[in-house]
Amino acid sequence: MPSWILTATLAGLAMLGAFAIDTFLPSFPAIAGQFSVSLAVVQQTLSAYLLAFSVMSLFYGTLSDSFGRRPVVLASLLLFTAASIGAALAPSFGWLLTFRVLQGLSAGGGRVVGQAIIRDHFTGAAAQRLMSHVTMVFGLAPAIAPVLGGYLHVAFGWRSVFVFMTVFGLALLLACFRFLPESLPPQSRIRFHPVTLAANYWNALRHPQFVARTLAVGLAFGGMGLYIASAPSFVIGILHLPETAFAWLFLPMIGGMVIGSALSGKLAHRMRPSALLRTGFACMGVAAAGNLAYNALFVAKVPWAVLPLMLYTFGLGLTMPVMSLMTLDLFPRTRGLAASLMSFVQMLIFSLVSGVVAPMLFDSAIQLAQGVLAFFMLTLACWAIGARTRKE
Repeated sequence: MPSWILTATLAGLAMLGAFAIDTFLPSFPAIAGQFSVSLAVVQQTLSAYLLAFSVMSLFYGTLSDSFGRRPVVLASLLLFTAASIGAALAPSFGWLLTFRVLQGLSAGGGRVVGQAIIRDHFTGAAAQRLMSHVTMVFGLAPAIAPVLGGYLHVAFGWRSVFVFMTVFGLALLLACFRFLPESLPPQSRIRFHPVTLAANYWNALRHPQFVARTLAVGLAFGGMGLYIASAPSFVIGILHLPETAFAWLFLPMIGGMVIGSALSGKLAHRMRPSALLRTGFACMGVAAAGNLAYNALFVAKVPWAVLPLMLYTFGLGLTMPVMSLMTLDLFPRTRGLAASLMSFVQMLIFSLVSGVVAPMLFDSAIQLAQGVLAFFMLTLACWAIGARTRKE
């Protein structure tokens, strides 16, 4: 199978979760009006989705270590498609929240298992290049999704957003059934036994390098996740733009991620991973400080309010493939489990950002900028700990 087909398939799987997060953001006010609830209550459809996503991410990689990569991916896509149909037809807010939880439980299967598939097939610079390509294509989702969602909402109403998710999930299910190969042979699988699984999880959780690096990966994305979770308030409330103008936030922010990821793949054979990390962290630090300075001195307006975010995500795109692979490499025999834990922590942090941090900050541009800087400083601290700590 040509490598571009595998890249496109894995990127599509990674995009699924982002589409389920971002496509319905422009519909928040309409959903609140439809079911007579507040925007803060509608925000919980995002938080519940992210919490379910993060919890189930603990198990997808482990299940794929025991039963194979392909069956786990196909089962998760089938459940996601069914949940999307339910959300599109939801008769009440309670049912919508229920189907959002089911979407969260199923959307992460392809993303988690996909990271293990990359490591099953490739090593070294080749793995970094493919991970960068997947990250680059995946990065398009948050840019496309809210824009597409805004136009779908205006043209057909908020339920059409979930119809789109149904179609996307079904298309991925058919593509994976046709093109996704099994990358973990039976002789390499780990017997599914609760005691063995508990021991493997315990070994990972007591590994100081793995814990510190995993936290760093999640916190690095937290700065970007803060603006994703705050998008309705930031675009409509702070920038005073209409529901169809989410591209002003997402195109620069995701454009930086895509460019950074593409450059990370290009430089995989030319720069040491440590040099790429230093360059990416430097870009993120300058962007976070510049964003804070701008919002302290000026009223937030486009394009200046979003340009620092583009530089931040550019640095994030440079570092994320390297950070992820260096973290997975700590457990070469249980990559699925390592990918599960890493995804769990990342999405748990995103869930807390969405449900707790964002509502505290999303009414103020300066507070959002302070939040990004705090996430960056925490990322640096955790990665520094993970870089120097050795398992005894």
